[in-house]
Amino acid sequence: MELPQRVSIIEVGPRDGLQNEKQLVPAQEKIKFIQKLKASGIQEMELTSFVSPKWVPQMSDAEQIIEHCMDDVTRNLVLVPNEKGVSRLLSSGCKNAAFFVGVSNTFNQKNINKSTRDSMEELAPLIKDMKRKGFFVRACLSTAFYCPYEGKVDEQEVLALSEEFAALGVDELSVADTIGLANPQEVFELFSLLKHHLPSTLLIAAHFHDTRGMALANIFSALQAGIDRFDTSAGGLGGCPFAPGATGNVATEDAVYMLNSMGISTGIQLEPLLEAVEFIAPFVSRGLQSRQFLLSKQERAL
Repeated sequence: MELPQRVSIIEVGPRDGLQNEKQLVPAQEKIKFIQKLKASGIQEMELTSFVSPKWVPQMSDAEQIIEHCMDDVTRNLVLVPNEKGVSRLLSSGCKNAAFFVGVSNTFNQKNINKSTRDSMEELAPLIKDMKRKGFFVRACLSTAFYCPYEGKVDEQEVLALSEEFAALGVDELSVADTIGLANPQEVFELFSLLKHHLPSTLLIAAHFHDTRGMALANIFSALQAGIDRFDTSAGGLGGCPFAPGATGNVATEDAVYMLNSMGISTGIQLEPLLEAVEFIAPFVSRGLQSRQFLLSKQERAL
């Protein structure tokens, strides 16, 4: 079996993980959390997002987070949903942008009150402009496997949208199982299709939610399809208010443990990573259920 020798982890906990947390996490604690994550060896991370504080109060401190967490080592990504978000990003000094769109039209409509096609028409000139200005641009495809409203998503629709983003010049696609319903066979088939049809220079990342306990199996399946980039969230933080039943992202520490034990390098040290998870745990409203975090707590209690 041929698997990648090295895998890149894109930590999404500070943004995707915390954005729907009901209790506001103080900015200074988010900053400490991010610093601890970086100290574990994480080199790519979603820091925050420039969304309306009215709709996502947790991200109202975005400028403060960026000011204190930028560095020359980590690829610090910021989610920008529209032109106003791009304007804020340009003023922040950050050079790495992430856009998102739902493959499922109904999901996209529920999420941002736009059809998928309307979103693409709005994003296309923004992406082209950011590429002209030398930005690293990431496109996140939500509901690439299943939609909570429409059911199974046609993989040809995923491919068509991916090809459209590739033509716009994005550097990376993050392909998401937003509600955690995909199985390993579906994962292998979709990523094999994308790897075959998309330019070899385009980075492709897999983004799995662990709603039904399938995320690690899906990571392994994606590895077999040639994927070597994965979005994960420290502590398994996350969820989506527009995807009923969706739980958190696959836990970074669980993915790192599995990959490291398979001899696949991640560049991330597990113990400092677990320290970061333990740090953020008191600031979130739900108990963290990642296997490695719970095991580490049990071991310390002995």
